[in-house]
Amino acid sequence: MELILQNITKSFDEKVILHDASFTFETGKIYGLLGRNGAGKTTLFHCISQNMDIDSGTIALDKGTGANEKYDSTDIGYVYTVPHLPTFMTGYEFVKYFMEINKERISQPKSPEEYLQLVGIEEKDQHVLLRDYSHGMQNKVQMLVSLIVKPPVLLLDEPLTSFDVVAAHEMKELLLGLKSDSIIIFSTHILQLAQDLCDEIVLLHHRTLRGIHTQEVHAPNFEEEIIELLSETDEGGAQ
Repeated sequence: MELILQNITKSFDEKVILHDASFTFETGKIYGLLGRNGAGKTTLFHCISQNMDIDSGTIALDKGTGANEKYDSTDIGYVYTVPHLPTFMTGYEFVKYFMEINKERISQPKSPEEYLQLVGIEEKDQHVLLRDYSHGMQNKVQMLVSLIVKPPVLLLDEPLTSFDVVAAHEMKELLLGLKSDSIIIFSTHILQLAQDLCDEIVLLHHRTLRGIHTQEVHAPNFEEEIIELLSETDEGGAQ
């Protein structure tokens, strides 16, 4: 399966965020999306998830037929930096409700309790209102519902930053187990996390996308090279 971005352009008034950007993401890999603040990483995710229209170009999902197919928004799992959850529900109620409305998409369902335990939400917290969860716990629930349906494409905007060491390790293991079935792309500012978890790095810089080969990701001078690349100015002198 491939997520194919071809010559996409996106701007807001006079500000061009993406210009003629192309890249192909593949199942079986975890991609780290790196870029400076304001480079457009979240905008790119909104375009892929169909929350936002692109100005030109195409974004298609090839599910193995050899054709660049239009896809439905339900093919995309999107874990936001700030959790989007119904805070008037408990963790248990929300997971149960999510499972009910997505039952046709869940191949081997577990109980809500089992799912919540899977991401470290203990039984005593499962019936607490989501509004009373910590930011890290809310992020766990938000990530969990995407993992439950195993979407073809999973987008994670700054994941793991609100998790403690144990929870971050648990989430890494879950993502590694999911990558054989999904295309996983996550944005991050943490180079060490990208090195630990990613098969490939994609830079969003100068309004285009550029892949960094797998071998380079684990090179000793990886951090210095990325900083140098992201410090380069474009022809107009802007960062």
